Amino acid sequence: MSTSPEPDRPLIDLGIDRPHSARIWNYWLGGKDNYPADRDAGDMVEQLIPGIVDSARADRAFLGRCVRHLVADAGIRQFLDIGTGLPTADNTHEVAQRIVPECRIVYVDNDPLVLAHARALLVGTPEGATHYIDADLRDPHRILRDAGETLDLTRPVALMLLGILHHIVDDEDAYRVVRDLVEALPSGSYLAIAHATAEVHGEAMHEAMRRFMERGGTPIVARDRGRIAEFFDGLELLEPGVVSCSRWRPEPSPWGEPAEVSQFCGLARKP
Repeated sequence: MSTSPEPDRPLIDLGIDRPHSARIWNYWLGGKDNYPADRDAGDMVEQLIPGIVDSARADRAFLGRCVRHLVADAGIRQFLDIGTGLPTADNTHEVAQRIVPECRIVYVDNDPLVLAHARALLVGTPEGATHYIDADLRDPHRILRDAGETLDLTRPVALMLLGILHHIVDDEDAYRVVRDLVEALPSGSYLAIAHATAEVHGEAMHEAMRRFMERGGTPIVARDRGRIAEFFDGLELLEPGVVSCSRWRPEPSPWGEPAEVSQFCGLARKP
């Protein structure tokens, strides 16, 4: 039996010798879909920023609280989640369809490893729909075209951009992409963003990002609260505004307000 690859099927470089943010995130969240390069980079970042694992968990918890609010309180039934990352517990479709099984979710990512896992694991309810698009955030028009096969883009959609915009390091490009996506969605749609910031750990965050990129990792940039808030220009920003993911409508706690983490977030409605 021949073990050579089919001539018309090119080999896919999964980049396992280079750190990848989705796999590092998976490592921090206790997952198993990561490689030595990811674990080494994750440990390096954690040495510089001891609270980075808390940041990853706070980002995931924000996703859950945000989706629950959108479905249960805002009546949203459609989600466009760009920058899916590797599936873990309580993905967008699981949170949404647990409340309303008819919810429809389209995931978007351009990493082949994420694609393989998503197709196998991101399976929703029979009443709703869960679909995956292999596309790049920098191509919003293609994303919208393909998403329109599953979502009704004449009805409100929640656009989820969690942990993805900081990989577009040029501000003008990042704001353009968000603007193009939001402009295509109808009134009553929502925009949710979670974004890396250096406001909590200062130079340690910039140094961690520099070292990550030196190892061949995806380019990444930290933005402050003001620059993150600009993504919501023209939209109705919900309370409490742009804050640490740990402080966006947290569950009541006898220990007071949670500590800030290096991931800030916000949710806004398109009027």
